[in-house]
Amino acid sequence: MTTSINWFRFASPASFFPLARRLAPWFASAAALLALLGCYLGLFVAPTDAQQGEAYRIIFIHVPAAWMSMFIYLVMAFWCAISLTFNTRLAAMMAQSLAPTGAMFTFVALWTGALWGKPTWGTYWAWDARMTSELILLFLYFGYMALRNAIDDPRRADRASAVLALVGAINIPIIYFSVKWWNTLHQGASVSLTAAPTMAKLMLAGMLVMAFAAWFYAIAIALLRVQAIILERECATAWVGELAASVRGAK
Repeated sequence: MTTSINWFRFASPASFFPLARRLAPWFASAAALLALLGCYLGLFVAPTDAQQGEAYRIIFIHVPAAWMSMFIYLVMAFWCAISLTFNTRLAAMMAQSLAPTGAMFTFVALWTGALWGKPTWGTYWAWDARMTSELILLFLYFGYMALRNAIDDPRRADRASAVLALVGAINIPIIYFSVKWWNTLHQGASVSLTAAPTMAKLMLAGMLVMAFAAWFYAIAIALLRVQAIILERECATAWVGELAASVRGAK
């Protein structure tokens, strides 16, 4: 006897909505706990850096934010590609739900980088390759959101913004490899998949915990935001009407 599994069940907004509602609190709780642990490790346990002193501790915010700014854009571009290829509404909604969080992490990366740059390099901003390409990433997030909001037809907005997101994805490898391709103020990567880390283990532990906290936060916020997007875009469907009736009945 064989069992058939419908792998595309959750491709429907109606099926994905209750799953998102169940998962969001768990990811939010995990993000909060990891953030508390990461802050404790970064601020109180990790040793003082021999060259930068206490100023280096901003990496526990800056580096995870920079990682997430790029990772979220790649995930957003992935959902945009799925949306264009298979014409699926939920994929476009997932991309839409990620953009504000990606923009927020990009802004935090730029802001904390400027604060770190002043005591380290003597300036808040220098137009080097990594800073400039990260700033372009912020503009790409803004452009994606602005284009979506400028088009009244949701399906046309899905397609137009997806094309923009996919074209902008070329900026991600530019950000990542900028320190190798050009002479920049930024040092090479302290964490690599192919080499041992160049920082103390406690520093690395605190930074990785904060990275996971940022990752879980991004998932939780995306799941919360996509619920609102689904309700807004599917408001005329029968299942949303039944959901609204059940909420009113519960009150």
